[in-house]
Amino acid sequence: MTSSPIGRLFPGATGPDLVLTRTFRAPIEDVWASVTESDRTARWFGPWEGDAAPGRTIKMQMAFEDQQPWFDVRVDACDPPRRLSLSTSEESGGWRLELVLSEAGGRTELRFVHHLTTTEGVGEMGPGWEYYLDMLVAARDGLPAPTFDDYYPSMKPYYDALTPSSPPGDD
Repeated sequence: MTSSPIGRLFPGATGPDLVLTRTFRAPIEDVWASVTESDRTARWFGPWEGDAAPGRTIKMQMAFEDQQPWFDVRVDACDPPRRLSLSTSEESGGWRLELVLSEAGGRTELRFVHHLTTTEGVGEMGPGWEYYLDMLVAARDGLPAPTFDDYYPSMKPYYDALTPSSPPGDD
């Protein structure tokens, strides 16, 4: 699991993109199942219910937050096992998220992208996504779940200091 923050900001189409990655020694289909099947998302983020198809809205629960809230999530795009794009309404925080998976040499990389309109609040969001992605790692590897106190507030200064930069290879 990550002991120090690794998220970066890149210029996006409508504002900065907060990007975090995790790599798994597993086939892409297995990692895809970890991020799309309700019984598996329940282990690291929370369960969901409904008809998860592009253009549809599902109900998702943040099982590791105070009061374990349920909220609406729209499936904007789904290209199994490579890409999942989701969005929430403003009352849920107005997230636009994208999960992009790629496989090479028996490893699957998960690129988690939070499309932002501003960097305001990134000091809170970054540590939160680091925590949830490490929850995914722990759930997949059968490790003890991390503690949010190990992420926030210690990672906040790192994320507050981020500025958008060009992705590697875009020089």
